[in-house]
Order: sequence, then C-alpha cells, then structure tokens
Amino acid sequence: MSATIVEHFLHWVREASIEPREEAARMLARAYLTSPMGEEERDQVEAAMTVLLDDPATDVRLALAEELAASEQAPHHIILALAADNTPIAAIVSERSPLILDSELVDMAAMREAAIQTAIARRPFLSRVVAAALAEVACADACIALVGNRGAHLLRFSLDRIVARHGDCPELRLALLEREDLPIEVRQVLLAKLADALRELIVSHEWAAKERADAMVQDAFEWATIAASFEAPASSMPALVAQLMESGELTPAFLIRSVASGQVHLFEAGLAALAKSPPDRVRSLIASGRIGNLRALLKKAGLPPRTFPAFVAAIDVIRSESTLTGSGSDYRRAPQLIDAIVEQYRKRPDRELDQILALLRRFATYAKRSAAREFAQQVREAA
Repeated sequence: MSATIVEHFLHWVREASIEPREEAARMLARAYLTSPMGEEERDQVEAAMTVLLDDPATDVRLALAEELAASEQAPHHIILALAADNTPIAAIVSERSPLILDSELVDMAAMREAAIQTAIARRPFLSRVVAAALAEVACADACIALVGNRGAHLLRFSLDRIVARHGDCPELRLALLEREDLPIEVRQVLLAKLADALRELIVSHEWAAKERADAMVQDAFEWATIAASFEAPASSMPALVAQLMESGELTPAFLIRSVASGQVHLFEAGLAALAKSPPDRVRSLIASGRIGNLRALLKKAGLPPRTFPAFVAAIDVIRSESTLTGSGSDYRRAPQLIDAIVEQYRKRPDRELDQILALLRRFATYAKRSAAREFAQQVREAA
C-alpha cells in the first residue's frame, strides 16, 4: 500500500458511511497481521489504523479490537488505546490481548468498571499479581469469573479476600465450592455463610421457629463440614480446626459427631488444638486404647466430663470395627459405624443416659436419612 493509496484511504474514510468504514478497519487489521509487507508499507497501514482510533463510530473501533485483540503482532499502542476505549471495546482487548502488561491490567482492574474487571478475570492466563488485585478490588461478578478461571493463579490469601468481600453472594459461593482445590478451611467458611443464609431464609418465611431453624441448620452445617473433611487430606485438618475454633464451632457436640462419623483425623486435630498437645502424642494416646489416657486427654482439652463416655465408646468402636469407618457414601455401610457407637454407649455404666444418647441417636437419624437420599440419587442416575 503506497503513501498515495493511504492518502486516498484517509480521504475516503472522512466521506464513507459507517458500514464500509467498519469493513475497511477489518481489512486493514487482517492485512497487517497476515499479509507480507515491506517496512514502509507496514508503517502506512499502522498509521491508517491509528487514525481509525479516532473514528466516531463505535462499530469501527470495535472491528479493530476484534481483529487485533488476540494477536501478539498487533501494534501495542493501538491495543492500549482500545483498552482505554468505551466498555464493549475495552472488554475485548482486556480479555484477549497478550500484549497488556500485568501492571497495566492491575491499573485497569482498580480504575475501570465492573465489565472490564470481569473481562480481565476471564483472560486465558492470569498471574498471581493480577489475580490478587482482582481479589482485592473487583466486583462480585468479576470474582465469580476469577474463581471459575482455571488459568488464574489464585493464592490462598486471594481466596480469603474474595470470601471476606463477597462471601454472602450465592453465585460466588457456588463457584468457589465447585473448585476441587479449594482449601477445606475456606470451604468451611463458605458453608458457615450458607448456613447463615439458610437460617435467615427459614426464619423470615416462618417455615420454622428460630430455635428449630437453628437446630436444623446447625445439624446440616456440621454434617456438611464433616463430609467435606473426608474429601480433604489429613494434613489439612489442623487448618480446619483453627477455623472452627475461630468461629466458635469446635464444640463438644461437633467433636462427638466427627468421631461418631469416623473422622478420626479431624477429632485428633481438634483434641490436639484444645489440649495444646502435639498431634503425634494425641494420636498415640488415642491409638493406645487406654481409657485412662483418653480421659486425661479429654479433660486437658476442657471437654465436659459427661461427654467422656461417648468419646470412649466411639474410639472403642473405631478401633475394633475399622471396616465401618468409610466416608458415608454407601447406604449399606454409612449408618453402621454410628449405630455401633450408639449401642456401645448404651452399654456403658458410666454414661449419662438422656442428653448424650439423644444426641447420638439424632446423629444416627441424620446419617441414615442423608445416606438414603444419596443412595436414591445414585439409583436415579443409574436408571
């Protein structure tokens, strides 16, 4: 394309209607990226595209963005100008262009509107720096896109900031909970927020009295937390316990439920934290099977003496019936462990009959109903 042709083009642009200008923008961009050109001709095409950045028609500038955005060969100054353009144009290059620097993306995340933040969050690759910036300042929609982007490098502190800022957003909670790499303690925070929302919904619609709603939701929350813990490595239990302690959820009832469900790793981590004892020593004391050692440990952990027989019964069953300590996903096996613990507890002469036994029986009922629902779902899916 000679200088004369470019001059004619620039004159034509001033007179042409929008649709031909849009097509011309596309042809120039494609020619720049794909056609063999000499250096002077390439400069002329670049100059023509630069002039089109001032075109008053959004569709013309949008055409440039669509053609140039994904290319590493696009002129950097044109990409930056398009990134500073109005939202539909800026969103395209913000999401696709490999030429935009991390520092430029961070500035855009801080200064631009929600749609641009969301576009940045959808980029095929996001560094830890950009992901952290979005976690700190971006809107809920952008954070949803961020946690759903497997090309984003999200550090733990970024997840914490997202939960702290937008954890009450149901769509964000769902997006986070769908991540297989979500740390168990972050999952527990989200479950707690979900429980609060469920409790408020039940009470506001008068589906149950507040006390009844509290009990129902607490049961569901504890069961969900323990179920999630079975999917996490044993090494993550101390972090989960720390989160439970911070939120006041590491109660004697929760510990009874965890051990009655066969989640010994969580139980051991909880006792170690409460008793301020090394985890290996706690594990050794429990494994020894000596009732005196276990009672001393429970006492050091500050647990009520009336709960000791339940813990002893649960440990006895787990040590002698290791085949029953599955995660609870099989209807034929899930309730067996807690049933055995209830029966063992009933036989103990030192038990406190009513309160603890009622608690264990409630756990057993919940476990059986939950396992039955899962079994029914498996049957439906197999049909």
